[in-house]
Amino acid sequence: MPVVRECAVEDCAYNRDHACHALAITVGDVRRARCDTFFTASTKGGDPATTGRVGACKVSNCRHNQQFECRAPGITVGYVENEVDCMTYEPA
Repeated sequence: MPVVRECAVEDCAYNRDHACHALAITVGDVRRARCDTFFTASTKGGDPATTGRVGACKVSNCRHNQQFECRAPGITVGYVENEVDCMTYEPA
């Protein structure tokens, strides 16, 4: 599973110091390469000793997607038009 190399979304419940600590994230929704795991909370979640990974990708038109699995060596998560997206997304 590809590692989340950096996450620029500081208000995500899984983000600590630009690092994702969810065990695995899901990327993709109907329209874009959105981080479906993103949410805000008053406390931080995830495992601080773990670096997040991509568990599933629903963006079938990404060049890194093979059978809904991400094959990029790693990804970056950030903002695109106020949405939390996979910045590694590349159209196939």
